[in-house]
Amino acid sequence: MTGSPSPLVLVHGFYHGSWCWSEVVLELAASGRIAVAVDVAGHGLRARLPHAANVRPFDSAAFASEPSPIAEAGLDAAADLLIEQITRVGHGAPVTVVAHSMGGAVLTRAAEQAPQLMAHLVYLTAYMPASGVPCIAYPSLPEARESQFMPLLAGDPLAIGAMRVDTGTDDPRLRAGIRQAFYGDVDEHVAAAATALLSCDAPTAMATESTTLTQSGWGSIGRTFVTCSQDRTIPLALQRLFITQADEAFPANPTRVVELECSHAPFLSMPGKVAEIVATLP
Repeated sequence: MTGSPSPLVLVHGFYHGSWCWSEVVLELAASGRIAVAVDVAGHGLRARLPHAANVRPFDSAAFASEPSPIAEAGLDAAADLLIEQITRVGHGAPVTVVAHSMGGAVLTRAAEQAPQLMAHLVYLTAYMPASGVPCIAYPSLPEARESQFMPLLAGDPLAIGAMRVDTGTDDPRLRAGIRQAFYGDVDEHVAAAATALLSCDAPTAMATESTTLTQSGWGSIGRTFVTCSQDRTIPLALQRLFITQADEAFPANPTRVVELECSHAPFLSMPGKVAEIVATLP
């Protein structure tokens, strides 16, 4: 219909899949806005598990050392897939894309490569890396000191090609760590169901590779950053650093900021509010 808003494309972060947006998609549909959630390379239906993940009895040493079957899924592969998905959803016209967590790095690469396909960029407590800076550089910064994510990792991410988490663990301490890092304010039953759906591998290459940003590419597209004040994976201070770096690099195109009081997964803890924020965008 002429004059109708563009479709929304929803991009998940590490370990998740398009499933995590189901409640937001429902809320958007109720408001009359079309939205499509997609799987990122190496995730969702494209996930591939190491053999050791399913062997019983579980061998933690084998799990921590087995090379990842999705190690080759870097930013180029992820961005190419996202561009293909966006093109199909929008039939070649610009669409608004909402990215969560490490999905932000994929969106950044895709937007730099195909800015003509992007009506607006939304970073929902997502990585919005500066030009030439890999996401893996950020967890060691002072702004990330409150993050509870890195201790969850099993094995050496550079050696096995994945940032691996034993998401199927029965260790109560690790399960509590996953809950606190990802789902701090999510209903406990919903959090347990979501944890059961997580994949265990996320490609290290997506975190070690970087994107060079240009004024005519990523810098030309309007963007919104939705901060989540209780996030324990990407702390608020780090979220604010992303915004500051972007605005310093592209001062003529400042970031619109919306604030939420929630943890790392507002698509589960407050899907109606997330839908309300993105439904009004181009």
